[in-house]
This record gives sequence, structure tokens and C-alpha cells, in this order.
Amino acid sequence: IAIETAETGHLVFGTLHTTTAPSTVDRIIDQFPADRQAQIRTMLSESLKGVIAQVLCKRKGGGRVAAYEVLIANAAVQNLIREGKTYQLVSTMQTGKKQGMQTMNDHLFHHVKSGLVEPLEAYMKSTDKSGFREMLTREGIQLKLE
Repeated sequence: IAIETAETGHLVFGTLHTTTAPSTVDRIIDQFPADRQAQIRTMLSESLKGVIAQVLCKRKGGGRVAAYEVLIANAAVQNLIREGKTYQLVSTMQTGKKQGMQTMNDHLFHHVKSGLVEPLEAYMKSTDKSGFREMLTREGIQLKLE
């Protein structure tokens, strides 16, 4: 119903318990029977405007700070969704920074560099741990695994 409502021009917000923007897209599509998924991919590609995934990290000194991933449905994203290639959405987010996209690792790394979050906390929240470790290493930031 939400996809059909969005197709008529209504703004629809939804929440899902997923950890990444691409997994959110996959979860929506997977809610439908296999014989309807191609149609749903097309409908979703035409109506989706964006996806935000967030995690809460322990802030140095107490409290929490949000880290988030942003996927904006540009033409490349629409094509990948329509073609069932959601596994390529992360690379599209990496190249779409000028359009406002960012990966979770990008935002977690930003929090570490700005001193808001400890490297280990950010590492534990990362969904691409090897990539995050590489980001830290490139900047000379030590990751002390306990």
C-alpha cells in the first residue's frame, strides 16, 4: 500500500529495523512474493526518494550521537534498484557524496576524527569493518581491539 500511495505523489515515511540503506531496499522488495518482485523493483525505483539508516554511538564524555548513512535515489540508484543490483548501492553512495550521499563508515569516521566517538565504538557499529579499519589506518588512528 505504501508504494502505491507514493506513486500517487503522497509523501510516505517508513521505518524498518535494518542496518544499511541497501538492506532497507532489499527488505522492502523481499516483503513481496517472488513473482511480484520485478514489478515492485520498478515501482520502488520510480517512487523512492531516499533512505537514511542510523545507529546510535556512545559519545565520549557521556550520552549518544547518531551516525547515519544516506542514499538518495538519483538515476543510477533507480537503475540499480530496477535491475536488482542493490549490492552495488554502496559504491554509488561513495561516488554520490556531492549529491549528499554518505556511507555509514564515512559518518562514523567523521565522528572519530572530530573527537566525538572512540575508534573502537565506531568500529563496533560499522557494517564494513575491514573498510573502516582501512580508513583508520590511512589516517594513522590506532584501533585497540579489546
